[in-house]
Amino acid sequence: MENPEILIYTDGSSRGNPGPGGYGIIIQQFSDKRSKEFSQGFRKTTNNRMELLAVIEALKKLTVKNLKVHIYTDSKYVVDAVEKKWVFKWKKTKFKGKKNSDLWSMFLEIYDTQKIKFFWIKGHNNHPQNERCDYLAFEASKSKKLDIDHEYEKE
Repeated sequence: MENPEILIYTDGSSRGNPGPGGYGIIIQQFSDKRSKEFSQGFRKTTNNRMELLAVIEALKKLTVKNLKVHIYTDSKYVVDAVEKKWVFKWKKTKFKGKKNSDLWSMFLEIYDTQKIKFFWIKGHNNHPQNERCDYLAFEASKSKKLDIDHEYEKE
């Protein structure tokens, strides 16, 4: 397998489901291992929303298109939906009966801008980047300035 150009590590968190939540992201260049971290908290959301939003926000930060990107997440929800091609079938049925259709639609708008491969990693298993993303997500959920997950809160 060809080496990726970009490595992305993501995690989502919610304290309560729903409850205050957040996401954590590490974006790392494969060649020199330089990395940047990002996180954001929300006042009421779900774990799956934060897992998916972390991936979306990470991809939105890539300004160069058509990169080989490896995304590492502990979310089976996200990995399986993409790697098993479920999300593409959901789109054909206009996400009928599916949760988080707003986020899946956003994901699909940017998915084709890169060459993406997802990898599932076991959470809370001493994987350094996953542990760091977990910490970033949890801390973001405790921030004094939490954003509003507008699509979720209107449901």
